[in-house]
Amino acid sequence: MTTKLVGVIGYPLGHSLSPAFQQAALDALGIPARYERWETPPDALPERVASLRRPECLGANVTVPYKEQVIPMLDELDEVAAQAGAVNTVVNRGGRLAGYNTDVAGFLRALREEGGFEPRRCIALVLGAGGAARAVVLALIRSGAAWIFVTNRTYHRAFRLVEELRTLAGRTRLVPIPMTYAALQQAAIGWDLVVNCTTLGMPGSVDANKSPLPGEMIPPDCLVFDLVYGPEPTPLLRDARARGARTLDGLPMLVYQGAESFRLWTGQEPPLEAMFRAAREALAPAAAGGGR
Repeated sequence: MTTKLVGVIGYPLGHSLSPAFQQAALDALGIPARYERWETPPDALPERVASLRRPECLGANVTVPYKEQVIPMLDELDEVAAQAGAVNTVVNRGGRLAGYNTDVAGFLRALREEGGFEPRRCIALVLGAGGAARAVVLALIRSGAAWIFVTNRTYHRAFRLVEELRTLAGRTRLVPIPMTYAALQQAAIGWDLVVNCTTLGMPGSVDANKSPLPGEMIPPDCLVFDLVYGPEPTPLLRDARARGARTLDGLPMLVYQGAESFRLWTGQEPPLEAMFRAAREALAPAAAGGGR
């Protein structure tokens, strides 16, 4: 039987835990496939995506910085990926490439099952405006959040994200704000949920000791969900705990979105227990990070 291939596309990829827990899932179900780390510089992205059309390839995960860039290279998008404007999973169907976004489902499952938080009617602050932030904002809209404030170091990206998702917002109020102390302070109207979708705080990065939000602005009764994960709490999560807030790191979302990808590639129910066990075993200081 031919060994199938699947992998993760990003740049850089030294931090990725996906090969560990996805391979564990394949092995647990006896699927003859190998999950690989495909570190891809920007000029090699078109060739890498084209290689996914080969018969032996099941597809790929896509992580930073390519969740938006891969879209023109695909043949079709599912509804959630089209709405989010970001793809994190590619499935090869007989040489045609279909793009999906499993971050939306992974975020909501982690939020509800691991964070014990129901986002309906909540007031949320989303830090960042990249592909992950788009998925988070869309997930909160689809769940009936009341207000979503979006902030980013480059303000026009936050503004663009809000404008592009406004037609989907329904009764949810979307507000872009600059990532400045004064603007954040003015918008601090009692957030129920704070979600960090930036790379600030990622272990091993130049920003490992930075937080995207001043600690004194964190409401003591909110949930702070940092999509960055690592063997130790990020600066944001440390500040949140010092304020008495509840916290959740990005590992559960990583595994849950990966489980949805696994289901799309294989058509089989993902073995979550094996995936969580492998992810936690791989989460050591030398392998820690905040991406797929």
